[in-house]
Amino acid sequence: MTGMSASTTSTSDSFDALVIRESDADDGGRTVGIERLTDADLPDGDVTVGIEYSSLNYKDGMALTGTGRIIRTFPMVPGVDLVGTVIASDSERFEVGDSVISTGWGAGERFWGGYSQRQRVRSDWLVARPDGLSSRQAMAIGTAGLTAMLCVMGLEDGGVEPGDGPIIVTGAAGGVGSVAVALLSNLGYEVTAVTGRPEQHEYLRALGASNLLSRSEMSEAPRPLESETWAGAVDTVGSTMLAKVLAQTKYGGVVAACGLAGGTDLPTTVMPFILRGVRLQGVESVITPLDIRTAAWARLATDLPLALLETMTEVVPMSELLDRGPAILAGQVRGRVVVDPNA
Repeated sequence: MTGMSASTTSTSDSFDALVIRESDADDGGRTVGIERLTDADLPDGDVTVGIEYSSLNYKDGMALTGTGRIIRTFPMVPGVDLVGTVIASDSERFEVGDSVISTGWGAGERFWGGYSQRQRVRSDWLVARPDGLSSRQAMAIGTAGLTAMLCVMGLEDGGVEPGDGPIIVTGAAGGVGSVAVALLSNLGYEVTAVTGRPEQHEYLRALGASNLLSRSEMSEAPRPLESETWAGAVDTVGSTMLAKVLAQTKYGGVVAACGLAGGTDLPTTVMPFILRGVRLQGVESVITPLDIRTAAWARLATDLPLALLETMTEVVPMSELLDRGPAILAGQVRGRVVVDPNA
């Protein structure tokens, strides 16, 4: 990465970005703010993208608040996701004018990310924006929606079909959970949504949830095996709730686990696996291979009802991110927050 200047010039290659810097103080503090940068400040890469939208994910909230020391290098432009138009390219895969999406690959942690009006990235991080999805819709999906689609594909790969029984989705009012509920319902599955926010019940029913469970009843310490209830699950929480879901999964069921909002531990036993043949399928979206990533985006363009996507989406300017970061960590964000760096 090139050294950043404090340039405030108004040349045509200048743009705004949210920058996190280490403080000069000895207390290990940080400074966070929107700065005016130029193309000379951008990191190495073979494609430069004029960013139209980014999004807010749980990991972005950690970066914005300094939680978990998720940022590996400073200065950092956070933002896991971005969508925009190629404005310069040395890649054989993309030409100027192409509309592209980037999610994951360490953006906002090790590499500069989407909270900027412009970014230079590696072409092998990019996928073409699918036909049928606008830039805004692509970021309403973002990393959260991509993860949800990968979870659904994991259930399908494990042979779970709509007629096999209900699917439980934990953390259902969050970004991954909301998209998962909408996808599964649209594909014909019966969905039970778990949330700790009763005020979101109508929202989840509108997304397609047939039944609702409280966070508290699914957070009770499970027995090694409980009544067979779920044909499959999408779990965004981890810890005791994931253990509870595993204990209640039917013979041959699949649990797609993708989150740790409730903790990184897993207080379970081998019983669901060796007596019921339950499959625990880990799902990650950061370094997902390009072919799988492209297939998942194609599925999102056809399998996710865009009218429902609109109901779970809020668009905010980049200037609001310092307030939104703590909110997403506290579980106070519903659905998806799209970030407009040009507002």
